[in-house]
Amino acid sequence: MDKLRMQTLDGVQDNIDKIAALFPNCITERKDAEGKVTLAIDFDKLRQELSSEIVEGREERYQFTWPDKKKAILLANSPINATLRPCREESVDFDNTQNLYIEGDNLDVLKCLKETYLGKVKMIYIDPPYNTGNDFVYEDDFAESASEYLANSGQYDEQGNQLVTNSESNGRFHTDWLNMMYPRLKVARDLLTEDGVIFISIDDNEVENLRKICDEVFGKANSTFPFIWLLPRGINAGLVARSHEYILCYVKDINSISNFNRVENDIEYSIERCNKKLIIDIQNR
Repeated sequence: MDKLRMQTLDGVQDNIDKIAALFPNCITERKDAEGKVTLAIDFDKLRQELSSEIVEGREERYQFTWPDKKKAILLANSPINATLRPCREESVDFDNTQNLYIEGDNLDVLKCLKETYLGKVKMIYIDPPYNTGNDFVYEDDFAESASEYLANSGQYDEQGNQLVTNSESNGRFHTDWLNMMYPRLKVARDLLTEDGVIFISIDDNEVENLRKICDEVFGKANSTFPFIWLLPRGINAGLVARSHEYILCYVKDINSISNFNRVENDIEYSIERCNKKLIIDIQNR
């Protein structure tokens, strides 16, 4: 005989679970009245998701942030006035092909794809810029100079004295890279089916930052162990030659995956054949 439930469902926790399913990035950690660390809603982020303007907030909590992050969230949610236009004269077997090649700004293209492929894409593989320390320029509205970055990131004291020593190029590349990646990952998540999977190639320069923003966008519970991509020849990286890179993997809803070995085999086939899969190539062009 099953035991009777002596307590009704926790309505608050149920609501948190529902919000987490829609907005994984709005889940944070905080201490309750008894001093225990529990999951909670980051209402500042939730307000930002539901607002067409930048929302300010200063509540202390666990978070991963950088200058202009709110603008990146705003960019992911803002609509665009664009559409996809077929190019028959440059196509091969346009009416019968099962493959689709799209040329354009990748964020705009992703937003256009949402009109038809929202929640319908089984697998996404992206190979973003690795941000190796060379001049990284990506034209978006949130571009900022080194001096603006230093001011926005709080690296001046109240008298205006610079707290740390920075060259003209040092530091802001992480900000530019994160602001470029964040909205594209958020829109890509919208395209995935509930059991859809995204694979992202990356090297050591941004793997930790990428893992943190993916934990926020997809939810840490939906991450898997990264794939290690062995390089045929070591790359000179200073004192030690770099012999591998990474492929991070996240699932839209890990509970929807019954056999992950099937997905692991699927990526190898998809990268080689690109057959009926959405391959998004984020390049700095």
